Amino acid sequence: MRDTSRRRRRGAMDTAALRADLRGAIPDATAALVITGAIVVWLYARIDNGESATLDVMPYLADADAYLLYWLCQAFGWSALLWAWLTTMFGLLRSGRPPGWLPVSPARLERLHRTTSLTTVALMFLHAALFFAEMVRTGDSDTLLGRVWRAFVESFVPGGYDSGTGRVAILLGLLAFYLAIPLGLAYYLRTRLGAGPWRALHRFVLVVYVLSVWHTLLYGTNVWFDGWPRTTLWLLQLPPALLLLARLLVPARPAERGGALRGRPVALALRIGGIVATVGVIATVVTVVLTGRDGGRTPGAEGAGLTMTQGLIWAGTVVFLAVLVAAVTAARRRAVPREREPARR
Repeated sequence: MRDTSRRRRRGAMDTAALRADLRGAIPDATAALVITGAIVVWLYARIDNGESATLDVMPYLADADAYLLYWLCQAFGWSALLWAWLTTMFGLLRSGRPPGWLPVSPARLERLHRTTSLTTVALMFLHAALFFAEMVRTGDSDTLLGRVWRAFVESFVPGGYDSGTGRVAILLGLLAFYLAIPLGLAYYLRTRLGAGPWRALHRFVLVVYVLSVWHTLLYGTNVWFDGWPRTTLWLLQLPPALLLLARLLVPARPAERGGALRGRPVALALRIGGIVATVGVIATVVTVVLTGRDGGRTPGAEGAGLTMTQGLIWAGTVVFLAVLVAAVTAARRRAVPREREPARR
């Protein structure tokens, strides 16, 4: 009877922890809403001053009140990216060796990482939902049902948006959103998954952040052109990249350090590959910031050619999912459930 109860607990989501984190996320989400409001004010000020790069792309949006849903969509997109940055920083600080000067305990860091993660998913949803609402409002279908359906496909179906840069940019954003949900909620299934598989799965949450930044650089009209907003966005990628490098070079867990990986060539190769890739990212960001050549578009140019296609994105997604499944499977095989251990005599 006790074994059955234990199995049942292992197979269920940790709803108590989820409820506690949802309550803990209330101050966090409130702060996010306040900051989103401040971003709306900033966007309006840039419109009034004629400084908004968005108006160079879509001049009709100068009537901000008429297109309030669009500007709210932009504001929630920026706050979602900011919270994604925060939760990534908290996660990297928690998973590595926290610096001695940090006035926050590891337990507090972990709680902040979880609550900001939940807030990030909510902000991402609101960003997409407001885009959907604006598409319904401005759709060209003769019927409300037709506008709703078309808006749903373009806003929530990966690959459904089929014009301009959005063919790739919105696909990247939706992949980030749909990956954020299971990878974020996996924490509350860690008992069922097992500690090793859960850690292996959770590491892939960094991909969500990378896709979010890529989506913004490609489609965020306020960072469409070269200039300080775009350069600042690039510069903000240095702290998480440096933390990731420190995490890879000096893991907090002894089981992940170099000596422990000697008998696991695949894990060692992945660690070395991660270090090389992270150093490459840091070098790229530094080069972009120092040279000012950050991939922005040329004012007055009609669009820009895309070197990435939906086909390449989908192929990369398939490879990513295959690697994710392989990593979790390998972690499960390394784990030895206690109930399978031979009885001691």
